[in-house]
Amino acid sequence: MDYSVIILSFNSERYIERSLECLIESFRALSARYEIFVIDNGSSDQSRKLIKQVKNKHKANIELIELDHNTGTTYSRNLGLSRSVGAKIIVMDSDAYVNPDVIDRLADHLDQNIYCGLAVPKLTYPDGRFQLSTDVFPTFARKLQRFLFLKKMEAGVTEEPKETQTVDYAISAFWMFPKHVMDKVGLLDEKIFYSPEDVDYCIRIWKKNYRIDYLPEVSLIHDAQEISRSSGFRINFFTLSHIKGLFYLFVKHRYFFSGQKFVTGVRNES
Repeated sequence: MDYSVIILSFNSERYIERSLECLIESFRALSARYEIFVIDNGSSDQSRKLIKQVKNKHKANIELIELDHNTGTTYSRNLGLSRSVGAKIIVMDSDAYVNPDVIDRLADHLDQNIYCGLAVPKLTYPDGRFQLSTDVFPTFARKLQRFLFLKKMEAGVTEEPKETQTVDYAISAFWMFPKHVMDKVGLLDEKIFYSPEDVDYCIRIWKKNYRIDYLPEVSLIHDAQEISRSSGFRINFFTLSHIKGLFYLFVKHRYFFSGQKFVTGVRNES
């Protein structure tokens, strides 16, 4: 098996059909063997119906895992990760629309760079605008700034990276990593319900002496509809869950002010 894909779906009827269609078409263009795990996190819309329709239409290797309530991002994704047998594993959002070039280039990069544990592409909004998807390790002060001014921070990004570079972490809208890396790092930490499970996993990849590489030469559309994404700070269940997860992250990895200790000594050669 070449690829295992894990997609988390929650009331995603606006996106899931197109997302799956793009994914299936990409694998066919690459003549790749694949398996797709779609974990539906208790949707109340037509998501499940659409997933089954796409599966039947394309006779695609899709396994739909249906949960009766929203279990967050870690437990649900782990249901797919634990079943994965592909040489490369893709974790992606249901509102991400991939293309063959992204899959091919990321896979080739991982093959050519044995110390790269996770590769990610550039993300754009549907209108073509650059989407901020990588960052330095969070601190309490920086996270507060992002909660309050995320839109302004993104609007202020004038110089987009043009060449492959190593980053601290990347959001999990579209990840690709070798299975042997997951075998060493393990599954997502289920003590984190919603976020920042992506930061935690990237830290754990660094701790295993691998790095995170960002490839802006290839891009895909991420129709970002994150529950917590807004132009201002809003107190809701997901915001509180994120704050709780953030403090857990700091205590778990024993840092509050800087996470640069995690990247020290990690090899950068191919």
